[in-house]
Amino acid sequence: MPVVVGVPVSSDPKERRSPIVPAVVQKLKGLGVEVVVERGATAGAYLDETSLEGVNWVDSTAEVLAASDVIWSVDPPSLETIGQMREGTILMGLLYPYSDRQRAELLASKKITAFASELIPRISRSQSMDVMSSQAACSGYQCVILAAARAPKFFPMLTYAAGTIRPSQVLVVGAGVAGLQAIATAHRLGAVVYGYDVRSEVKEQVESLGAKFVDVGVSAHGSGGYARELTVEEKALQAEKLAKAVASADVLITTAGVPGKRAPSIISESMVKGMKPGAVVIDMMAENGGNVWGTQPGQDVKVGNALVYGPVHLPSRMPVHASEMFSKNLLNFLTPMISDGLIKLDWEDKVVAGSCLTHDGQVVNKLVRQVLGFDAEPDPTPGFIPTPTASPSPDPAEEPTQAIKE
Repeated sequence: MPVVVGVPVSSDPKERRSPIVPAVVQKLKGLGVEVVVERGATAGAYLDETSLEGVNWVDSTAEVLAASDVIWSVDPPSLETIGQMREGTILMGLLYPYSDRQRAELLASKKITAFASELIPRISRSQSMDVMSSQAACSGYQCVILAAARAPKFFPMLTYAAGTIRPSQVLVVGAGVAGLQAIATAHRLGAVVYGYDVRSEVKEQVESLGAKFVDVGVSAHGSGGYARELTVEEKALQAEKLAKAVASADVLITTAGVPGKRAPSIISESMVKGMKPGAVVIDMMAENGGNVWGTQPGQDVKVGNALVYGPVHLPSRMPVHASEMFSKNLLNFLTPMISDGLIKLDWEDKVVAGSCLTHDGQVVNKLVRQVLGFDAEPDPTPGFIPTPTASPSPDPAEEPTQAIKE
């Protein structure tokens, strides 16, 4: 029997992305993999039965789960859906691993082998599988588009018959993939762009995209390409220096996050209230607590002279390209596991082991166990090498993923 990849309807009615697209269906067929999709699962991405040739369509989630060896999902399945999964099913996609202990326990109790895309180690070899980076690029782009739509000023310099309009000043806080995409997009629109990140080593990347780097004298390089959490003293120094840059900005975009933790509070009430009349703030981290004082998910809020907006479902706002990127990431993750028409999991592969959330009845990722309050160490699982709590220094051939460059 061939391996079957299944795609049920998302548990979130606002989700428009699809984890399967036409090109990926054909690639899977070439690997000998069958695809079963619940009707309606791809509609938000403008994909129908005509465009997805070779797919077996069914009318319910239960039918997908009964037929599938592997489930692809753009967001965590509901507890009800997990309860219907067959024991031994493999689940892949964005699973929000740090957010819900009950979901993790249920996945483990059902003996689901769940691979959370958020946990994929950020090394060179896994770049083509990195869902977090591809979807962050969508989010960073969308943040700038949303800011431009709300701004009372042109982004570019504009010369007209009576004179010249000065370009807007855009400050992007956070220079991960989303932040760098925001910088690149704002620069393309003609704004004068400034970038800030607590990891001083990203200065070169910020400047390569045409922005000026704001140096506040704090560096917080962390493991795996992420920033570590700042100390109280570092936060105070950061706030003092950053306030000046915020006050000069016409548009502020924040994208800073720490894996497994609430988004760091970076922009204080006094900073927002010190901004120019008509200033616009876009807080990309609104769904995870927000970087900016006063942020409300999905709402425009007036704070002093500034308008603060906390967008939600950012990648889902551009479902066609977001789905294409997401689906190709999952394909690249699954492909090495397929051998002779069967799925073979290599637990010595740090990408496989590092991204595994649950396996053989246990929550196996150490950092997730720590965040969700499980015992520090899972029981030994035959053949499985659990990921360490802190990512080790990468091998020379496996350097941390480089963020987007123009």
